[in-house]
Amino acid sequence: MMVGVDGRQVFIHTGGGPAEVEGSRVVLVHGAGMDHTVWRYQTRALAHSGRVAYAVDLPGHGRSEGEPLPDIEALGRWLIGLLDALEVERAVLIGHSMGSFAVLESSIAAPDRIKGLILLGAGDAMPVHPGLMAAAGAGDHLAVELIVAWSHTGSGRFGSNADPGSWQQGTGARILERGLGRSLAVDLQACHGYDAGAVAASVAVPTWIITASDDRMTPPAAARRLLEAIPGAVGSTVPAGHFALLDCPRLVQVEIVKGLEHFESGARATARG
Repeated sequence: MMVGVDGRQVFIHTGGGPAEVEGSRVVLVHGAGMDHTVWRYQTRALAHSGRVAYAVDLPGHGRSEGEPLPDIEALGRWLIGLLDALEVERAVLIGHSMGSFAVLESSIAAPDRIKGLILLGAGDAMPVHPGLMAAAGAGDHLAVELIVAWSHTGSGRFGSNADPGSWQQGTGARILERGLGRSLAVDLQACHGYDAGAVAASVAVPTWIITASDDRMTPPAAARRLLEAIPGAVGSTVPAGHFALLDCPRLVQVEIVKGLEHFESGARATARG
């Protein structure tokens, strides 16, 4: 589906589920240089589990119009505008990598609009290697190769995906190739310049952090520092690399559902009280 945000058309994948249900509205936000397709397994599962899923292409990504936004603060504000366009009063925001920073910023900008946060591939900071930054800036395919090499470990390097015929490394590369020369360099600079650790204490919404045990882009130590800095945050771990949502989609889905049920049970308890 397409919606208008700030005068630009934005593409959203809903996973084919029914739009008129009573369950949580869930917005899934992709990482640097990527698009909604990175969430394809999770979007379908959520859409058919009594929830409404919106996997968005950020501006300048995938099928969305416009230019990529220059920093995380702008992305956080834009996501609130997306909720307005969707006429969604409150939603759970799920972010991977750069998307985790964007949803974190949204929760600070408008905590009353956020039911909860689920962060994957997150850390208190996301410094970008100078070689990767240079390659992305030059539109060099080396940038894609470096990210793929650093993001898939363990099962992600072999044919263990539950989706028959899929190739995780090739999938990640094809998605990133679409962003190379369009959004990747801007996104990496935005990640590099954002200090999540400095704003973490200001997060006032329930937060669930999924850590990938073999993540080389946002290492477990960085995820642990962020977890400890966000008041009341809950954490879990999956055995995968940075692209855990592709490497072990079912495990990631299980953890996402745990997070959603954690938020939903809190809402029910508040209603009973």
